[in-house]
Amino acid sequence: MRLSIVVGTRPNFIKVAPIIKALNEKSIGFTLVHTGQHYDYKMSKVFFKDLEIPEPDIHLGVGSGTHAEQTGQIMIEFEKILIESQPDLVLVVGDVNSTLATALAAIKLHIPIAHVEAGVRSNDKRMPEEVNRLLTDHISTYLFTTSSYDDDNLLKEGIPKRDIYRVGNVMVDSLLSNIDKVPSLLTPQSYILLTLHRPGNVDNRYMLDSILSTVGSLGIPVIFPAHPRTLKNIKEFRLTPDFNLLSPQGYLDFLGLEKNARIVITDSGGVQVETTILGVPCLTLLDSPLWPITHEQGTNVLVGSDMVKLKDSALHILNSIPDSKPVIELWDGKASERIVDLLIILLQSE
Repeated sequence: MRLSIVVGTRPNFIKVAPIIKALNEKSIGFTLVHTGQHYDYKMSKVFFKDLEIPEPDIHLGVGSGTHAEQTGQIMIEFEKILIESQPDLVLVVGDVNSTLATALAAIKLHIPIAHVEAGVRSNDKRMPEEVNRLLTDHISTYLFTTSSYDDDNLLKEGIPKRDIYRVGNVMVDSLLSNIDKVPSLLTPQSYILLTLHRPGNVDNRYMLDSILSTVGSLGIPVIFPAHPRTLKNIKEFRLTPDFNLLSPQGYLDFLGLEKNARIVITDSGGVQVETTILGVPCLTLLDSPLWPITHEQGTNVLVGSDMVKLKDSALHILNSIPDSKPVIELWDGKASERIVDLLIILLQSE
């Protein structure tokens, strides 16, 4: 098999790391292509080190730009790679611009696509990631899902059942394989961990100020690894949160902060998954559920833009005894092994 694996952002790195490990264990070769969508050191290279991902074989160096500029430039550069290398399959993960752009380049050249984390839906097309998810799923050959919720989403959209393979969650694979390496940076249960990066939460001064003010009123220290976009807006809006502001963290350091937090407040999809496995209460600042199974299991509360609900939910957690960790079907650290085993069978049968 000649596989081309695409990464571009922090979430991609976390998702491909266990797949690469599983491929190596089966002695299956691959080409790792980094689009360069994330170009900051803390958002890129340190994750390769923490997750023990090999250096990319090809770096497209695309960098920042509008959604159209970034997507178009990745397509142009990746098409050149595909024409030269002629892989048997392109494997993409998640829902970032790199995911959609490389999948589009592949389908135009009639190269099969495997989409890992297919079927995830927020049903909010104002989110660029939702558009990327939808389009990538509908041009993919093999769709690897994390739960029955994802299967149902794809079936409702008319995708044939024969193309859908439920394998579990590769983010869980990364977490479980690295949890013993995680440092304990702070006293457990002594702080709230906050992450923010969605445009709807950080580009609007009123919304960003409301979130920071509400979180700051909870009476417990707040650790805030600030995304560059968020930090830029805090400065431009002249906001002065009384938080412990940190630069973006590496994978292991951030997991350590998550593991020991009393509450995590976030608008990140990946953080919702990680806190579920860690058994840490999570309050999600999104209006639509991205991972319904994490809400069903009781580890994750969707508060949206309702600051009263955010404060009430946080205070309830702070005054309660922590719940036990949930057990979710196939979120067992073996999703990557299932994916690789399936790819061997599927590509040999072509």
